[in-house]
Amino acid sequence: MRIALGVTGCIAAYKAVEVLRGLQKQGATVQVVMSPHATEFVTPLTFRSISGLAVISDMWTPTEDPSIKHIEIAQSIDLLLVAPATANALAKFANGIADDFLSTLYISTSAPVLLAPAMNAEMWLHPATQENVRRLRERGVQFVDPGEGYLACRTVGPGRLAEPEDIVQRAVEIIETKQAMRSESKLEHLDLLEEHVLITAGPTYEAIDPVRGITNRSSGRMGYAVAEAALSRGARVTLVTGPVSIDPPASARVLRVQSAAQMYDAVMDSLGEATLVVMAAAVSDYRPAQVAGRKIKKDGNPLVIELEPTEDILSAVCRNGGSRIVIGFAAETDNLVVNASKKLAEKGADLIVANDVSAPDAGFDVSTNRIVLISNEGVQELPLLSKRAAADRILDEASRIKAARVHA
Repeated sequence: MRIALGVTGCIAAYKAVEVLRGLQKQGATVQVVMSPHATEFVTPLTFRSISGLAVISDMWTPTEDPSIKHIEIAQSIDLLLVAPATANALAKFANGIADDFLSTLYISTSAPVLLAPAMNAEMWLHPATQENVRRLRERGVQFVDPGEGYLACRTVGPGRLAEPEDIVQRAVEIIETKQAMRSESKLEHLDLLEEHVLITAGPTYEAIDPVRGITNRSSGRMGYAVAEAALSRGARVTLVTGPVSIDPPASARVLRVQSAAQMYDAVMDSLGEATLVVMAAAVSDYRPAQVAGRKIKKDGNPLVIELEPTEDILSAVCRNGGSRIVIGFAAETDNLVVNASKKLAEKGADLIVANDVSAPDAGFDVSTNRIVLISNEGVQELPLLSKRAAADRILDEASRIKAARVHA
């Protein structure tokens, strides 16, 4: 892995040292590029000592190297990661301004770009910044959104640089996905060319009042990994996604929803074309029977909310399954195989993918998963895998089931 790490001028620049270390632990070669103002927070010597490479911070530094440096780096990297990315950097990137080495590198590279913004809360929430973020997302730029916390300006709010380990994890995921798609690009590996895969991902959100709701901890990473794997194997993909903070694969048809009812409608509307359905979303089982029109005020008394069942999307898909393969998911905290096997029988799915969400390395919002594949043919326990690798194993099993059905 070859990564260009851009560092721009804000107090969070010191955390880029941790990002650099994390990338190196993942086996990456990292070329650090600093904006001129970034050097006022952390010296280039710090990054040079750790990376082992000369840090670039000036477009016009005399050199004996005859190559055009920003073009050479732009063409050789697997990823351009900017952490931290200031509001000024976002504005430059969004508007095509190339007045220093980093902004020129951004506009010169065809590699994936990942930005980790950091700034004052008011700056992050300003309409100009949000518009720049929107424009960049539309162009395929990916983000590790800032978190909320205590900021350097002694206020609390959104704008805090994401944790270095989260930035590193996302960077590695992007590169691994790109490499996997590249390795799967040969025609003999495009085993899903004739398939239209319908995938659900993420949580749903059931409103209690205009500011509160019922949801769950699903990050959407597993469903998005299945979408990436299916696309790399030649399938057309429709991704119905609940509210998540990660970017979908660029080639997927994406339908964004909030509630279980909205997800049900989107799935049923898209079911006709689908030949394979993968129901990876964590759909709320219940919703408030009545949604308050105004914020419910705290008055010191217990609050009782009557809940009603939501739509059973998996059962509805199975009832209308026809010849398509239907795969459900079971997120459990105990009796994994027993509960998932019961779900297989009750829903009528072809395959249930079960995992223990209480496990720290295979639960919510991590990059790995330890799944169990349960079908009428038996139980297959898989080792700890990246979610992308697990996605391919799920699609392998779907292909096997389909082949067995054809030859039955």
